[in-house]
Amino acid sequence: MPERDLHYLAELAAQLRVDSVRAAAAAGSGHPTSSMSAADLMAVLFACHLRYDFDHPDNPANDHLIFSKGHASPLLYSLYKAAGAVSDEELLSFRRRGSRLEGHPTPRLPWVDVATGSLGQGLPVGVGVAMAGRLERMPYRVWVLCGDSELAEGSIWEAAEHAGAEGLAHLTAIVDVNRLGQRGPTRHGWDTGAYARRFGAFGWHTIEIDGHDPGQIDYALGDARNTRRRPTVILAKTRKGEGVLEVENREGAHGKALKDPDKAVEELGGSRSVRVEVHPPELDATPYRFDGKALKLPSFEVGGQVATRTAYGRALAALGAARGDVVALDGEVADSTKTEAFGKEFPERFFEMYIAEQQLVAAAIGMQVRGWVPYAATFAAFLTRAFDFVRMAGVSGASIRLVGSHAGVSIGEDGPSQMGLEDLAMVRTVYGSTVLYPCDANQAAALTAEMADLEGVSYLRTTRGDTPVIYQPGERFPVGGSRVLRQSAGDRATIVAAGVTVHEALAAADELKAAGVPVGVIDLYSIKPVDTAALIEAATTTGNLITVEDHRLEGGLGDAVLEAVSELGPRVVKLAVTGLPGSATPEEQLADAEIDRRAIAAAVKRLL
Repeated sequence: MPERDLHYLAELAAQLRVDSVRAAAAAGSGHPTSSMSAADLMAVLFACHLRYDFDHPDNPANDHLIFSKGHASPLLYSLYKAAGAVSDEELLSFRRRGSRLEGHPTPRLPWVDVATGSLGQGLPVGVGVAMAGRLERMPYRVWVLCGDSELAEGSIWEAAEHAGAEGLAHLTAIVDVNRLGQRGPTRHGWDTGAYARRFGAFGWHTIEIDGHDPGQIDYALGDARNTRRRPTVILAKTRKGEGVLEVENREGAHGKALKDPDKAVEELGGSRSVRVEVHPPELDATPYRFDGKALKLPSFEVGGQVATRTAYGRALAALGAARGDVVALDGEVADSTKTEAFGKEFPERFFEMYIAEQQLVAAAIGMQVRGWVPYAATFAAFLTRAFDFVRMAGVSGASIRLVGSHAGVSIGEDGPSQMGLEDLAMVRTVYGSTVLYPCDANQAAALTAEMADLEGVSYLRTTRGDTPVIYQPGERFPVGGSRVLRQSAGDRATIVAAGVTVHEALAAADELKAAGVPVGVIDLYSIKPVDTAALIEAATTTGNLITVEDHRLEGGLGDAVLEAVSELGPRVVKLAVTGLPGSATPEEQLADAEIDRRAIAAAVKRLL
C-alpha cells in the first residue's frame, strides 16, 4: 500500500479515536476505549472495502455492517460523521434524550440493520443476512465487528458452526482482540491462535493480524473478499484505548468517558476534518424473489379432530405457494412442528437450523432485514433458550414469526422438560409483540396467514394433540379479536379460555347449564392484543370472570384479562398450572393441573 494511503488511513483512524473520545465526553458516559481499539480496522474497511450508498440505505446491493460489539457505538457514529452521514453537532448529541445516537445502535438510524449491545448476537444475525444473500442471488458482503469478550457466548459458536457448514463465503467476522473485558482480561487474552483454532475447526478461513497496521488490515480484508466456499474471520490483536497513555491497555477504563478528554484529544494529534468516501455498490442488482399465486388455505371439517400444529404446517405450505417471500426455519423438529410440510414443497426456502435455538431466531431476524417473511418453529419450551434474541428483535423492530408447538401440560407423558408453560408470558413482555393461541385447525390456519403481514415479533402457540374442529373453514380471526361461543342474558359468569382449554370450557358450560347455572364462554385466541371490548362487556354484564389456561399462573392469559378489566372491579378467578407436572396422559395432566372441565365447573360454583 502506498505511503500516502497509509498516512491517510492513520489520520482517519486518529480522527475516529478523537471523535469517540469527544462524543463520550459530551455525554459523560459511553465506551470510548472499546471504540479506540477498533478504529484502524474500521478506517480501512470504510475507506477501501465497504460498498455502501449512504444516500440510499435501502439499496439492495449495499453491504451490511453489524457492530456486534454495540457498546463501541462512538466508533460507529464517528464513522458516520466521517462519511458525511451525520454532522459533528449530531455526533455530540450522543446518548442525549431524543438523539438518534443512542448508547447502543438501533435501527432508528437508517444505516443500522438491527439493534446490538446484547453481546453474542451480531454474528448470528449476520449469518441470517448472509443466508438471505445466497437465497436472493445477491453479491453483497456481510461484515460483523465482534469483541473478543463476546466470543465466550455460546451463540457465537452456534453461528460459527452454521456459517462454516453452509460455506457462507460472503460473511466476514472481524474480531477486535483487545485483551480486556469489562472487569479485566478475557479468557484467552491476546492469544489469537486460540480463537483461530476454534473457528478453523468449524471450517472458517482464519487470518491473524496486527489490528493497528493498516497494511495488514487491508490485506486481510481483501483476502476475505476473495475467499470462496467458506466464511472468514479476521482476528486482530489490538490495544484497548489505543493512542492515549492514560487508558491504553489498562484495566478499569471500560465503559467510562476519559477523565481528561482535552488532553487525550491533544495526545491523539488534535481534532481533524478527515472525510472518507465510502464506495457505493459496483453493480445494480435486483434480489431474486420466488413466484406466488392466490392463497388457498387448507380446510378442515367441523366435528373432526385435528391438531393445530398440523393445521399450521399445511397452512404454511399454502402460504408459501401464495407468497414467494415466505421462508421457514426449524430447530430440527420439523416432523413435530409440522414445518416439514413447507420444506417438502419449497426446499430452497426451508432452512434446517438444527438444535440451536439462538441461531434459529437470529437467522430469522437476519433474513427479515432483507425483506423476507420468516416463520421460525420449535417446541415452545425450547424457545425460552432464545429469549434474549426475541427480546432484542423487539428492540430492533424486527418482523419475525415464531411458532411454538407442544405447549402446555396437554402434551402428556413427555413430562415437564418438554412442556412450554412460560411462553405466553415470555413473548407478551416483548415490545410490540403479538401473541396468538388457536383452539382449532381452521382458526390455526387463518392465524398462520394473518401473521404474514404483522409487524414486530408475533407468536403462534400450537398444540400437540388433536382437538375438535369447531369453526367453519374460511372464517376470519383478526388480531385483537375473540369469539363469544356461549352467551345468554342470564349468564352468571364468563369463562375465558384459549387453545386446548376452550374445549374444556365449552364442556364445563354445558355441564353448568344442565345444572341451571348458565355461563358465557369467550375464546380469547388473541392474547396480545386482547379484545378489550369483549372482556369489558363480559365483566360488566356478569361481574364474574374465570380464566383458564394451559400455562403458568403468571403472565399468561389470566393476567392479560386482568390488565384489561381490573379498573372495573369484577371478580376474576385464574385457573392455571401451578404445580410441577410429571408423566401422565393428556387428560390426566389437565385434571391434575385443575384446568379441565370438572375443575372449571367447580371454580364457577365456588365463585357463585
